[in-house]
This record gives sequence, structure tokens and C-alpha cells, in this order.
Amino acid sequence: MMSTEHSVNAVSSHSEPDGHILHNLMLFGETLRRLGLDFGSGNMLDLVKATETIPIGRRQDFRHAARCLLVHRKQDFPLFDDAFQIFWRRPAHGISTRDLHSMGEERRYRNPRVGPPVSGDEENSELAGEAPEGMPAIDMSQTYSAREVLRQKDFADYTPAEIAQARTMMSELSWAIGQRKTRRTQVGEGTALDWRRTFRQNLRYGGELLELSHREPREKTRPLVLICDVSGSMERYTRLLLHFIHTIAGDLGRVEAFLFATRLTRITRYLNYRGVDQAVNEVSRAVPDWAGGTRIGDAIKAFNYTWARRTLGSGPVVLVISDGWDRGEPELLSREMSRLQRSCHRLVWLNPLLGSPSYQPLTQGIKAALPYVDDFLPVHNLNSLEALARHLNSLPPRKQPAAAYRRARLADAPEGEQPAGPARRREDMNPALAPTFRHPLWGQIPQG
Repeated sequence: MMSTEHSVNAVSSHSEPDGHILHNLMLFGETLRRLGLDFGSGNMLDLVKATETIPIGRRQDFRHAARCLLVHRKQDFPLFDDAFQIFWRRPAHGISTRDLHSMGEERRYRNPRVGPPVSGDEENSELAGEAPEGMPAIDMSQTYSAREVLRQKDFADYTPAEIAQARTMMSELSWAIGQRKTRRTQVGEGTALDWRRTFRQNLRYGGELLELSHREPREKTRPLVLICDVSGSMERYTRLLLHFIHTIAGDLGRVEAFLFATRLTRITRYLNYRGVDQAVNEVSRAVPDWAGGTRIGDAIKAFNYTWARRTLGSGPVVLVISDGWDRGEPELLSREMSRLQRSCHRLVWLNPLLGSPSYQPLTQGIKAALPYVDDFLPVHNLNSLEALARHLNSLPPRKQPAAAYRRARLADAPEGEQPAGPARRREDMNPALAPTFRHPLWGQIPQG
């Protein structure tokens, strides 16, 4: 508080007697925030304090100081320079120099017009006639539009530069998959009585039970398990999905990650690398079947038999990331997906192909797995990741009933679809399974 007052006094010493410089510094910071620059109140206080040694009258020195303190991204430098030239330019004739918020011929306390650049054909249009002469028109096409296009662009079409930018945008997402109740209890407003605490608190009343203490179950963050497909059909999305796995593992505490193509590989320990590029390179060396075939059923079976006891004991949320192209047996996939769904709190299948409007779940793998999936969601761009984050943040605390696997039988088929097999012959029967007593006519086909 003392530093702020000292900075304010310092600015007032450099300003005019009416003290408009500090007010316009705050308005300049507000204008930059509306244009998309990311900085905090501490940066503005540092700028105010910097005026003690850098007079505002020295324009270039003040611009460089403000640029160093308020701009944190290289792509924001041109935007800051344009806003600085417009905001701190010499006012038009007849406009008061005490209120720098006037912005040319525009009168006080009105914001500059912000919008896309006006082309040559639109100079005489209605939009161009709305702004008075001398009013600044700040081009927003270089601030939000490129970011919004990147959010809607498919991961398969990203360039290396866009991958780096998307990785930064992934880190801005908030992941929270809810809490789970444990068997341990704590003091709270539950239904169970805390007898020890109750007796201790009622000693002041001579042992009479006048105040009751209760206990409630403790809560812990629900763990997350990711099982990602890195086969040849998923090669276009693999690198971005690995960035996604590394990002979500950094936000959540307990995360187990597995990759599969024809076999299952655990990669949890590689997520401890702080650099995502190093983690991705180590993972690519550790997975022997990278960009190979796909056997989803065998991979899920290996997880159920080897890792389920270690990772599914606390009721985690399981994310299976795959396009559903499978070369294995559909019946095996159905059986193992049913077992996995009954073992976890929530089973979510993320398919990058689901983002296409013309996509239909027609492959054998998707048909076999969908009856045992709680949520079937797309994961093809940044908007789909944001939707996934919102969905995970709103999961119900209780587990929904899972469908049990039921093998298809001939008795369950319609009457017209039951195959009419040939009559069994005597030589086709197994003598070891026959009863000890044999009738002379048993096993013989009646004549006529």
C-alpha cells in the first residue's frame, strides 16, 4: 500500500496540477486488456513506479518501459505499438490535453472503435460512416481471429508452429474430475457420531451428553487413467494427443497413462519430464509398436489382467482415445470393455473422427465397444478439448449402472434366423460322453 501511494505521488509530481496522467495510465492499461494483452495489476503498479525515474515527457523512454512491463508475448508487440501511437498521440486542435482518453475528435469517456479492418470497397459503406473523422479504428484481426481459427482447426492439419501455440492454449484449460469419498473419516456434519470428541467436549457439563460431534468421510481427488491408440490410423493425431496427456498429467495429481497398437505399454513415468518434447521423444522410443496395427481388444484385456488391480482400485475415470479401427475379434473387445466399465467410475471413449459431420460408427470395433461406453465424445480440435474439460468437471459423484456383457446365443436369435443344422449322425457322437447303458436303436437315423 505504501509503494502504491509513493508511486501515485511520484506520478503526480510529473503531471499537471489536475493529476490526469495517473488516470490516463489506468485507461491505457484497460485499453490494452480489451485488445487481448495479458498482464496483471502488479505490472501496472510497476509502470506507475517506473515514472519516478523515467519521465512521461520522454516519449520513447516511456514507450520502451511500458512495452517491457506490459507485453509478455512476441506476437503482441505490433499491437502494443499501434495502441500506444493512437492513445498517446498529439490531440486534435481544440481538444483538451488534460484528458488523453478523448482519442482524437471523439469526446470523453467513449472507447475507440474496435473491429476488423475496413477494405477499399467498404470505405463508403454505412460502417465507415459511423466513425467520426479522426476516430481510431483498431484492427482486431491479429488478436482474437487467429486464435479462434486455431481452436476450430483439426489437429491433423496443424503446422509445427501451430502445434507449439496449441500446446500453450492447452495449458490454459482447467481440469477437475471431481472428488471421491474414502473410508477414512474426519470431523464434520456426517451421520456417524464421534464418541471420543463428544465425551471430551461434554466434560464441562459433568458428563451429560448435551453436545454431539459427528464425523464425515474424507474426500480425495478422483484419479484418471488414459489409454491412447498410437497405431498407424491415429498417426496424424498422435503427437497432439501426447501433448494433451502430458498437460493433463501436470494439472492432475494421480494420472496413469498407457499407449497401445498391437500391445499395451505403460508410459506414466515419462510424464514426469517437465519438457513435453523430451517426454514425447522418450515415449516414442519406449513404445515398440508405434504406428503399427491395432488390436484394441487385446490391449484392453492386457490392461484388465495386468494393471486393473493397481490403477482401478480408487474408482478412476478412464479415457480411451482411439478411432475404433480394430483388427482383433469384436467379441473379445465387447467382453473386455464391459469388464473395464464395471471396474471404473466412468468410461469415456474419445474419437478424433467423431468431429466430422459425416462420421458414422460403422466399424466393427466401435460397434462392439459402444454398448459399454458411458460417453462417446470427439477429440479433434481445441474446442473439443474445452468441451471435454467442462464435461469432466461436471461428472456426477455416483457411479451409473453398467451394462453386463452377454454373449450372443442361438436361443436369443429370432426364429427365422436360427440355422437349421443337419441331423447328428452316430459317427459324429463322442462315445466317451455317452451313457453306459445303450439302447439298440439309439444313434440310428430312422428310415423313411
